[in-house]
Amino acid sequence: MGFLLKKLKKSKLKQILKNNKVLYNLFFNVYQLLIPGHEFFRFKPFLAFKKYFWYFSTLLDFNRLKHNYKFKTLMLHPCLFDNTVITPIEPIYFYQDLWFASHIFHRKPKIHFDIGSSIKTMSILAQFTKIVFVDIRPPNIDVPNMEFIKGDITNLLFANNSINSLSSICVIEHIGLGRYGDKLDQFGSEKAIMELKRVLAPKGFLYISIPVDSENKIYFNAHRAFTRDYILELFDGFEIIEEKYTYGYNLVDRYEKEKGFGTGLYIFRKRRDLNA
Repeated sequence: MGFLLKKLKKSKLKQILKNNKVLYNLFFNVYQLLIPGHEFFRFKPFLAFKKYFWYFSTLLDFNRLKHNYKFKTLMLHPCLFDNTVITPIEPIYFYQDLWFASHIFHRKPKIHFDIGSSIKTMSILAQFTKIVFVDIRPPNIDVPNMEFIKGDITNLLFANNSINSLSSICVIEHIGLGRYGDKLDQFGSEKAIMELKRVLAPKGFLYISIPVDSENKIYFNAHRAFTRDYILELFDGFEIIEEKYTYGYNLVDRYEKEKGFGTGLYIFRKRRDLNA
């Protein structure tokens, strides 16, 4: 369907639809109806039928209500996944962003540097702390109190021991797997950690989140997962200020190897005598 839209943009049909509201609405409605359900039809046809039955039943009930004449046009735009008993959350991102934001708010650094984390989270933090955001894909937006720099976490353009407050949340595990357009590298995560250690100033704070597991694993090409022992080995000589772990919907204080996959949340501090 996306291919059809690209073709449409280059055709005379685009102009016809643009000039004919009825035809445009018809095309738009058919497109919007098909998009949310195409995965269902491939893998779960019964669930697709159930979802669309609910949608059209709700539409009929809505049309039976007293008409609001301030709205003359009704377009179809199915949202088939939001009718849930509880508000769904993605626990990994929920807990790590909450944990990270609370520490930045508490410490209130004059300027904070982030490498490749959530642009949404960093934009919120920029409302009370100056943020310098580095990514291989810098966003095309303008956020007050926030500076964007194009850069590679394995080759940061900062001097040794120069940054007092630094983060890379849910990033290190992806490096070198090609998922985000980066070069394939079996040691991408290790190289990223070396650079974070290099640019962090003595007594500076480094905030990271990283998948943990019962053993070091590669989930190609999504991410890697690490044991706690290997994470501490990679940060040898750094002081651990805090560590938390998420397993499913639980945030706990200790690494539980037997639970398998989870997420580690760490605050490291660079020793004053350490030459990274």
